[in-house]
Amino acid sequence: MKNWQSKTLFNYWKKLTSGSINRQIFGASVTVAFMTALVKIVSVLKELVIAWRFGIEDKLDAFLIAWLVPDIILNVIAYSFNSALIPTYIKVREQDGMKAAKKLFHGASILSFFILMITITILIITAPIYLPIIASGFSHDKLHLTFSLLRVIAPIILISGIVSTWSAVLNAEESFALAAIVPIIGNIIGIFLLFFFKDWGIYSLVAGFLVSPLIDMFFIAIALKRRNISVLPKWYGFDDHLKQVVSQYAPMIIAAFIICSAGLVDKSMAAMLSPGSVSSLNYANRLIASPISLISIALSTAVVPYFSKMIANENWLELRRTFEQYTKAIVITTLPITIFFLFSSQLIVKIFFERGSFTAQDTNDVAQIQALYALQIPFYIINILSIRLITAMKSNQILIYFFGSNLIINIGLNYLFIQWIGIKGIALSTSCMYLFSSLAMLSMARRKIHQQICAEN
Repeated sequence: MKNWQSKTLFNYWKKLTSGSINRQIFGASVTVAFMTALVKIVSVLKELVIAWRFGIEDKLDAFLIAWLVPDIILNVIAYSFNSALIPTYIKVREQDGMKAAKKLFHGASILSFFILMITITILIITAPIYLPIIASGFSHDKLHLTFSLLRVIAPIILISGIVSTWSAVLNAEESFALAAIVPIIGNIIGIFLLFFFKDWGIYSLVAGFLVSPLIDMFFIAIALKRRNISVLPKWYGFDDHLKQVVSQYAPMIIAAFIICSAGLVDKSMAAMLSPGSVSSLNYANRLIASPISLISIALSTAVVPYFSKMIANENWLELRRTFEQYTKAIVITTLPITIFFLFSSQLIVKIFFERGSFTAQDTNDVAQIQALYALQIPFYIINILSIRLITAMKSNQILIYFFGSNLIINIGLNYLFIQWIGIKGIALSTSCMYLFSSLAMLSMARRKIHQQICAEN
């Protein structure tokens, strides 16, 4: 009886998620969302352990600033590379066949490896110059700890960058589940290290960060091998397909650097305020980041392959219909979440963080920041959807101007709101920035589709 019910449910799900592009995107989104939700649950548990172990203290501030620059590099160098690679990869696969697509994957992997190695070298050599600027409010000992942590963390850039490229290609082959679920293993190991290796201090947290991408690499490599895509490096030359990736990569790097600079600016300005401000900002953003990343990762992971396929086949009307439907779905989905965080922020922080070194006063401070961060939720996700569409259309140059405006708005509003409400002003500034950005990006995405439809007619 149970086998029959399981089979019936599976057949219903298969029917529901096959056929139209919208159904396929829905199926992929739900799959990624479910897997990512499991990862996020374990990730939140890890945050609870971090709060219990470290509270709001100098060691955690040092770690967050040490991780800040590598995290930005991953977004700017590695993840931007994937945004440039995948639309071209899918176009090559659709028009020239799988053999040509594999050659592009191998060439892109080798190119990405050397770019990341050079970046890590520059990161470590120049650290004595930029760290004192970023962490201008840190004491000498705290700054020295930050530099020590940075040197240990730096290899994560290379490992995570490789995993990111492999995962993107796996998703491009419409295999979404494994890449979404495998980080759960690293998070579990990270929790174990925090619990049972207390003598390592803050380095127990660093160890978890290093182990996680290595585990991801192992499983993603197996998954690609099963799809007859080898991860062993092979160089076929700098052909036209790889040149297309590079031509889109340069503006994508600039755009990603500008938008990631917002996080750098926020934490740098927080570091100028009272001790613990960076940690407070981080805790406040953590729980907001969970629904944001869950929805945006699920949606963007699913839509990029399908957007790219529709664009490669010049199916512009279907693309417009899909984009509009998912924009409306985002609004309907995220408004209740935003309202929930606005009115329950104090309770949420108290339940998740208030224990051990995390005091009632910390709860009050973090809850106020979190409520203002919550305002960004619908605008952030609409922004992501629009960016994914523009990237799939290989119009990355446009993003430079939009993100440059975002950075200027962020800096200006940070300064203005900090004078008004202190550290909480950074959260309010971020939400306002995403409001302006989402409206601009949505308008541009619609215009780009309209231009293609008019050109076709």
